Amino acid sequence: MLGRRVIVEAFLRWIETAKTGDRARAANALGRAYLQSEMSADERAAAEMAMAFLLDDPSPRVRLALAEAIAWSPDAPRHLILSLAEDQPEVACHAVTCSPLLSDADLVDLAARGNGATRMLIAARAHVTRPVSAALAEVGDEEELLCLLENDGAVISSLSLKRIAERLGDCCDIRNLLLDRSDLPADARQLLTQHVSNALVGLPLAQAAIGLQRLQRISREATEAAIVSIAGDIAPREIPDLVQHLRLSGRLTPSFLMHALCAGKVDFFAGAIVDLTACSERRVRSILATGRMHAVRALYESAGLPRDISVIFVEATMLWRDAARKAPGSVLGTICGRLLEKFRHHDAHGAIGELLDIVEKLHVNEQRQSARVYAALAAA
Repeated sequence: MLGRRVIVEAFLRWIETAKTGDRARAANALGRAYLQSEMSADERAAAEMAMAFLLDDPSPRVRLALAEAIAWSPDAPRHLILSLAEDQPEVACHAVTCSPLLSDADLVDLAARGNGATRMLIAARAHVTRPVSAALAEVGDEEELLCLLENDGAVISSLSLKRIAERLGDCCDIRNLLLDRSDLPADARQLLTQHVSNALVGLPLAQAAIGLQRLQRISREATEAAIVSIAGDIAPREIPDLVQHLRLSGRLTPSFLMHALCAGKVDFFAGAIVDLTACSERRVRSILATGRMHAVRALYESAGLPRDISVIFVEATMLWRDAARKAPGSVLGTICGRLLEKFRHHDAHGAIGELLDIVEKLHVNEQRQSARVYAALAAA
């Protein structure tokens, strides 16, 4: 014990008069000696105490030299690493980005209490776990989350990706990085389409050229079409989450459901009806695929569709069954055209008129797309 005290006291006396450069070299040498040299228990304890004193050195050069020497090692004193991790950024960078001694709890705490520079260092670690990514997704700013999304060593859960989309989906760079990910959940992808739509509506040039009301309508229709497209491409396990997200955001409207049904997105459409009726998936699918007209109509009305609108949905369902058997490649055009013919002389006001208007627009768009394909084939 006496030997340890003598060593520490001698070191402290020397530090009081030593120049900054000498102190920095001594700090680095002391740290390396602690990790790499054979030391007795007393010598190791004395070295650890001396390094602890160096944490209060007024020069960041000295603390940086110490961090450079010990931050990478799993054998460094943990209390020193925790202190260095909360130092100013140029000192903390080594501990935060390299130290294997920092647990998920430590990093989450640092992310919550630290500044942007600290969070950037955490996001740049070679390995970032799901809990740490979740903390950054919750409190990180644009630059920090860009760093996280660009880090191949970061494991980011679906919930965290959605949270990033919610918080910063209006940032073009973040949006692009999210959309490039194959693991981006469908509800987050839908959020990003809404951000794009909002950005378009907010452009003064677009408002001046098109007019705000028309621009809002175009944006709404484009967003709906994008969501229907997303709904048709996702894995079955993602459907309930997307449906719930759309319901909570008020997007499971009759026009949207009609768009999905006419487009043949049957798995998604069935998932939406399951959510709206609380019936079992097996029962809903059975009724949609083989149920008689009165059963299909009762199903739709239990989902909250008014009686006058449910008639159109029943007819669309029967047309879908027929089209899927005969010409699965052209379901959209077939259903829309035959629905318009069936209800051409119907009293098209209010919700019914809006629904038929959607069907007509889908039909026109499908005809234009078919014409483009025909022209491309003819020119080949």
